[in-house]
Amino acid sequence: MGLTKQYLRYVASAVFGLIGSQKGNIVFVTLRGEKGRYVAVPACEHVFVWDLRKGEKILILQGLKQEVTCLCPSPDGLHLAVGYEDGSIRIFSLLSGEGNVTFNGHKAAVTSLKYDQLGGRLASGSKDTDTIVWDVINESGLYRLKGHKDAITQALFLREKNLLVTSGKDTMVKWWDLDTQHCFKTMVGHRTEVWGLVLVSEDKRLITGASDSELRAWDIAYLQEVEDLEEPEPKKSKGCSPGIQDTHEPEDGNPETDETPEDRILTCRKAGSIMREGRDRVVNLAVDRTGRILACHGTDSVLEVFCILSKGEIQKKMHKKMKKARKKAKLNSSKGEEEDLEVNVEMTLQDEIQRVTNIKTSAKIKSFDLIHSPQGELKAVFLLQNNLVESYSLHLSAPAPQPVRTSRITIRGHRSDVRTLSFSSDNIAVLSAAADSVKIWNRATLQCIRTMTCEYALCSFFVPGDRQVVIGTKTGKLQLYDLASGNLLETIDAHDGALWSLSLSPDQRGFVTGGADKSVKFWDFELVKDENSTQKRLSVKQTRTLQLDEDVLCVSYSPNQKLLAVSLLDCTVKIFYVDTLKFFLSLYGHKLPVICMDISYDGALIATGSADRNVKIWGLDFGDCHKSLFAHDDSVMYLQFVPKSHLFFTAGKDHKIKQWDADKFEHIQTLEGHHQEIWCLAVSPSGDYVVSSSHDKSLRLWERTREPLILEEEREMQREAEYEESVAKEDQPVVPGETQGDNYFTGKKTIETVKAAERIMEAVELYREETAKRKEHKAICKAAGKEVPLPINPILMAYGNISPSAYVLEIFKGIKSSELEESLLVLPFSYVPDILKLFNEFIQLGSDIELLCRCLFFLLRIHFGQITSNQMLVPVIEKLKETTISKVSQVRDVIGFNMAGLEYLKRECEAKSEVMFFADATSQLEEKKRKRKKREKLILTYT
Repeated sequence: MGLTKQYLRYVASAVFGLIGSQKGNIVFVTLRGEKGRYVAVPACEHVFVWDLRKGEKILILQGLKQEVTCLCPSPDGLHLAVGYEDGSIRIFSLLSGEGNVTFNGHKAAVTSLKYDQLGGRLASGSKDTDTIVWDVINESGLYRLKGHKDAITQALFLREKNLLVTSGKDTMVKWWDLDTQHCFKTMVGHRTEVWGLVLVSEDKRLITGASDSELRAWDIAYLQEVEDLEEPEPKKSKGCSPGIQDTHEPEDGNPETDETPEDRILTCRKAGSIMREGRDRVVNLAVDRTGRILACHGTDSVLEVFCILSKGEIQKKMHKKMKKARKKAKLNSSKGEEEDLEVNVEMTLQDEIQRVTNIKTSAKIKSFDLIHSPQGELKAVFLLQNNLVESYSLHLSAPAPQPVRTSRITIRGHRSDVRTLSFSSDNIAVLSAAADSVKIWNRATLQCIRTMTCEYALCSFFVPGDRQVVIGTKTGKLQLYDLASGNLLETIDAHDGALWSLSLSPDQRGFVTGGADKSVKFWDFELVKDENSTQKRLSVKQTRTLQLDEDVLCVSYSPNQKLLAVSLLDCTVKIFYVDTLKFFLSLYGHKLPVICMDISYDGALIATGSADRNVKIWGLDFGDCHKSLFAHDDSVMYLQFVPKSHLFFTAGKDHKIKQWDADKFEHIQTLEGHHQEIWCLAVSPSGDYVVSSSHDKSLRLWERTREPLILEEEREMQREAEYEESVAKEDQPVVPGETQGDNYFTGKKTIETVKAAERIMEAVELYREETAKRKEHKAICKAAGKEVPLPINPILMAYGNISPSAYVLEIFKGIKSSELEESLLVLPFSYVPDILKLFNEFIQLGSDIELLCRCLFFLLRIHFGQITSNQMLVPVIEKLKETTISKVSQVRDVIGFNMAGLEYLKRECEAKSEVMFFADATSQLEEKKRKRKKREKLILTYT
């Protein structure tokens, strides 16, 4: 079948105009050995790494399609864990910028990520109320912790103990014993959502932030340490404050009278509260890595900084306090007797946690990060809600520390949503305008080459010649800018209400404007004498006015300049003759007002997009509706024809851009990438580029490729994508012994795990076929009495002519570690007997013992009932038992030997370094002696 009409594919080319998106958090990262210079920020589906000193973007971590919601750098500074909106987690290498490890376990957005002290484990919390602990080194999930009833807000590992503490929007703080994967304590001392928690004072104190102006402090006592220090006191209330309850208490609230398991691990008592200056909820609460600086902020633009004093500083402070109290007591004493006055000074929480200062930023804070240098300098970096990054420096050693702003990244993006876009006539420059500024971008380099302040912009275009631009504003003004100087040339009051639309006339001598004052005005360009120079400058003058009965939403000239289309608030589009302004046609049929429209290059068609989610294609000769298309799932915000064609693009509030054929009424392709409502788009005069802007603050450039697009293939790809989504949304496979809805495995069914299971099934089937063929071949050779050549399977040839059993092992080795369990979970039981027999062979050979044991134990766990009731598998299990025990013990011996060898090498290195140290000291001493003798000789000779 030949191609009747060829379309060319548009692909995403770049994301620009975005400094940092609002859903994630900003973090300091270590690059090139420098700390405190580079920050990583979420940027829609990517992560941008900015150089604070230069204000430049130095690294882009290319992400998945979903938006980034959480960032966490590893303790060694080499990796960055990134959480996404769909619940997946990727770990990127900051050296190469590649993300090699992907974890799929959560069903909703990741809200919290935290590494343990060594960086070997990662705890992730999500909106699906689950906490999952991942093994970063083995690239697999360890366990899923269920217990919270609402989204997780924070998860922290303790440094010395194998414990995890989590907080949630369900007002609970839960303590988990990771040895048993069990919640042993639930703190219910909060009345509102717990938005943040931190551990300070060597994990002896927990500080929580909730929806009020209080930061609550809790003293943690580890029972084993207490028992070692002192004899246990008689029990009063099991060592818990009224705000603590045990998860083992019955539902009716009657506590057990015996000692509970929580009392064997730790107790937690409220130590007091620190009052914040802000009256709203805590948005973020964090400490720096040294644990000395505590900071928090609410929904405003103030960061409150506190200093956690060391034991020595607290003693010094208490000593001063005691002196003052004694002095005061002596003055108050009426008798002048010389006797020791007993003065009691109690240590309060304010003595331990001292307020330092407040840092006021230029806009509301979204997130922040801290670095405290050994020199006493505190660096704080902020991601603000208006697409801005600021960093401040604070010298804590100063008597009254004052924050100093050190850097600001502003030029790379607008402070608010971009509402209008335009291309220059040479396709090189792109204009974007928002509520406060107009920016001109170089399309090739994506650099901002000019920024000019303006009022709230709604529409714009380049004046012919590309030396000036015209902006229409929300207050009804026309603003004329000169691009060379960046100056505002003129401001004209054009309309009484908002100026919704501009349309340049095809003869390029003027333009038309439509506003909320129910009028359409015609303007001509003219040259007027400039007061500040001898040369003339460009200006505009009004020539005619067309008064209408409704607000004007959109205006558009026909290419021959004979007709003018005007969209009105009464849901109609009226066509007028330009020369006489007489009414020609009325296009009615939309249920809601027409927001956008465009006329094709030949003047034959007009396409209108409405808030009723439909696009209608009309003929301009008789005003008949050719076709009505259900275009988007929400309002159609912008529509524009590709120059010299009947193809057009539409942008909608459903986050999508779609291309349509106005002749065949076909949907050609969908451009997905934006994560919020799309406000506008612009097609370049050549038709090779499309630029779009969205509520997610990003500008996206789309480029036309030479790749032909076939509609049937496009529909097929769309169906496949829908099938993959439906597979991921299906119910998770139920494991025998678990109730419906309880899933304690860390993985999640995805299309990748289904494909991996299919690969295993295909490999087992190939093994069965090849084994049968080889048996037949042996029988044929025996019957023939000579060696007959064996037919070779091409798949096995591709793997280097390996045996069928070795091919099965290769398939198992090729499955990602994080997807292994979930792939085995969806595997039908009919394949398990063959796999167990093959595992027995592989383990006897001693190949990949760890991988095989992991698969074996998982299969035994999920198919225990069927395996034990199958008599045919009894000898296989017996053999597996023998071989596994012997081979695992061998591997254990090898690991033990290697560890002993490493310990020996470590001791040797330490011994050598000590010898070198003492040798160094000896040589320094001898040098001093030589210098002394030299001085003595000089003195002797002088005398």
